[in-house]
Amino acid sequence: MPPATGSTMRCWKRSLSAFVAAFCAWLLCFGVAQAADISLRNPQLELTDDGYALSADFNINFNTRLEEVISKGVVLYFVIDFELTRSRWYWFDEVVLRRNRTIQLSYHALTRQYRLSTGSLHQGYATLDEALRVMARVRYWPVIDKGEVRSDKAYQAAVRMRLDLSQMPKTFQVSALSSRDWSLNSDWVRWGFMPAELASLAGDAK
Repeated sequence: MPPATGSTMRCWKRSLSAFVAAFCAWLLCFGVAQAADISLRNPQLELTDDGYALSADFNINFNTRLEEVISKGVVLYFVIDFELTRSRWYWFDEVVLRRNRTIQLSYHALTRQYRLSTGSLHQGYATLDEALRVMARVRYWPVIDKGEVRSDKAYQAAVRMRLDLSQMPKTFQVSALSSRDWSLNSDWVRWGFMPAELASLAGDAK
């Protein structure tokens, strides 16, 4: 086999460099596609005059695909799901109650503002990051009425946030279901809840 010439080596090095650059670009694009996620920390139930309210902090990260879609005026629907269950030794856990709250995130080109809407409440923000920070902070959301739980029973609370594709236009649903760029859901976070203990802690704090 004849030895490689200088020109052959240079050509081989250029090809290798081009391959490495293309591979790094692919990794970068793959990383961007994977960057969309939601995580949750510090969920807790607090005693109120009427029952119990949920507070939690989410961490919401968009990828470039979602940022592009929202900037073009497409409304994104996020749902916070809350669930309360009670263990039963003889059967599946009993679902005591379920609650959900829908938050609409949109961009209005005329005002150049991002808007969060929950029911009849609307609030505008100058940047997407600001809107996401506000959406990520859940404070004093009433989820349990006093009559729905017993003070002497132990329960398990659970909460998550998800991007609800079913509320989007059909044309987007088709492409979203086949692309992981649209996968934006947190895992369920669960913790024990004892009404009697919470009432005792609230009494000690007074």
